[in-house]
Amino acid sequence: MSTSKSTDPGPLTVLAAARAEDPDPRTTLTVAGAQLGGPWLDLGARMKRLVEAAELAASQGAQVLAFPETYLSGYPFWLTRTHGARFDDADQKACYAAYLDSAVEVGGPEQRELEQLSADLALTLFVGVTERGGRAASGSTFCTTLTFDPGDGLVGHHRKLVPTYDERLVWAHGDGAGLRTHAAGPARVGALNCWENWMPQARHALYLDGEQVHLSSWPGASGIVADITRFTAQEGRVFTMAVSGILRPGDVADDFPLAAELRAGSDEMPFDGGSGVAAPDGTWLVPPVRGAEGLIVADLDLRRVARERLNFDPTGHYSRPDVFAVTIDRRRRRAGVFTDSPEEFTHD
Repeated sequence: MSTSKSTDPGPLTVLAAARAEDPDPRTTLTVAGAQLGGPWLDLGARMKRLVEAAELAASQGAQVLAFPETYLSGYPFWLTRTHGARFDDADQKACYAAYLDSAVEVGGPEQRELEQLSADLALTLFVGVTERGGRAASGSTFCTTLTFDPGDGLVGHHRKLVPTYDERLVWAHGDGAGLRTHAAGPARVGALNCWENWMPQARHALYLDGEQVHLSSWPGASGIVADITRFTAQEGRVFTMAVSGILRPGDVADDFPLAAELRAGSDEMPFDGGSGVAAPDGTWLVPPVRGAEGLIVADLDLRRVARERLNFDPTGHYSRPDVFAVTIDRRRRRAGVFTDSPEEFTHD
């Protein structure tokens, strides 16, 4: 893609923070959320911005850094603004081809770069990507969160269970393989994409896996982020950090097939952020931040999780396994499985 008209927002800063005076490292996890924008579908430019955010987060003592939904390399926001459901439309096909071309493939160079970044900065990274499937699914994209551990590399690969509304035009369904929490410092951290956070069973799966800190990634529509962030915190008795993106019409490259129509149909800031952090009692530690790029940072005292679970623990003393039977299938689903003979293939 050619260069977009996106203006340089300048160096990243910390937009808002909730810091403890004397945190106990045995019970405190420092998290950061990167509310970012930048040239849409420009993977190189967004990777550069991601690295800048990671370096700033590390300088703040963060142990976990999360990014918006499909930050690499952009949310498919053209669909609602350019009649994305027009069947067999040449322009829509060209848009999808451009979107597919900008996607990240697991096992590719971006994965290696993110693994190295995580190791170099001692940061656990939760990165939202548009994933291009491999082999059989190479013509499909998934809304994916990849989790990178400083010592173990890629440890989480979660594909969004159900694309929302017009997202179904370009994103394939995910599966339960990524419904897992991950160790970070003294905490267990889980993550869901956008409206997955409204799915009771998906939240329940992460609570069952010991979640103490819940990350939710969003493209950046602040109006739908706040309520579910506070509710999840109260329901799970967990800390919840929402991480949302920023997008301006000028972030769209001139050679995107429907660039002019897309800009004409967009507000001054279609995605305005809304990142924030809620405590296990549902109160705000970092109220939602809108309209700017940068980091939010919070020191999370995990003892607050234990205190709030005195009166409610959704998968512990407030569960009823004798009444409700819950099974989570965490197998990776594929279009087919090859069953080969053990002998090496030879021509007859």
